[in-house]
Amino acid sequence: MKKIYFGIAILAIVVDQITKVIASSQLTMHEQNPVMPFFNFTLMHNYGAAFSFLANAGGWQRWFFTIVAVVISLVLIVWLFRLKRHEKWLGFGLALVLGGAIGNVIDRIRFGYVVDFIQWFANWKGSIYYWPSFNIADSAIFVGTALILISSFFVEEDDAQAAAAKE
Repeated sequence: MKKIYFGIAILAIVVDQITKVIASSQLTMHEQNPVMPFFNFTLMHNYGAAFSFLANAGGWQRWFFTIVAVVISLVLIVWLFRLKRHEKWLGFGLALVLGGAIGNVIDRIRFGYVVDFIQWFANWKGSIYYWPSFNIADSAIFVGTALILISSFFVEEDDAQAAAAKE
């Protein structure tokens, strides 16, 4: 089962990197390319973390966020190796977070920023509200975190113990 988790992480990395190469080669910086009435492809470079946190901090944040993501990735790898057989949803979640973290680390090391290109927005009462741009790695981290939370809150201990007893 662990091979599947690492396969999911690798798939997330590959899809993330391919879509970033396509976005970088086909899109013009900050130009909105409408896809749907609430969704654009818009190339942006994020020098910070989530929601451009510390984007204008002077450059040190590149290595700080890289180191943090590498440490978290190592923790996730160890956690994946220690998973019990019945912790499938947790494993899928950890794999997605791992793949997303590594996908963004690759960008930080290569470019000093993360390539973002997905932009959601809402037009409400004549005003447009934009969600910060993101990428496939960010999506994998979001979905993975949701799976981790769901597995934490909705897997009962009795079910886990019963599954563990069958191993």
